[in-house]
Amino acid sequence: MKRIGYHIKVKGEVQGVGYRYYCREAAARLGLNGYVMNMPDGSVEAEAFGDASSVEAFIMEISGRDRSYIVREIEKNEIPENNRYNDFEILQYPGN
Repeated sequence: MKRIGYHIKVKGEVQGVGYRYYCREAAARLGLNGYVMNMPDGSVEAEAFGDASSVEAFIMEISGRDRSYIVREIEKNEIPENNRYNDFEILQYPGN
């Protein structure tokens, strides 16, 4: 099974509403490794690594709208596999 990775930037109303926790739960359910982090510009950044179908399912799941958050735009770029992550973590932006 081919493993892929994506760097993802999510824009919208995604900070202070539990979105990072939602991303972590979705990634854990799909067996992905990586991270999610609030960015100073109000966006959320993530990197997700796993089999291609699971990563695509993750991106589709976090693209939706919930009562607490609104995703307006998602940018995604494929990146090389990174074995640094053993699970899916919520990180703090350096300097915060």
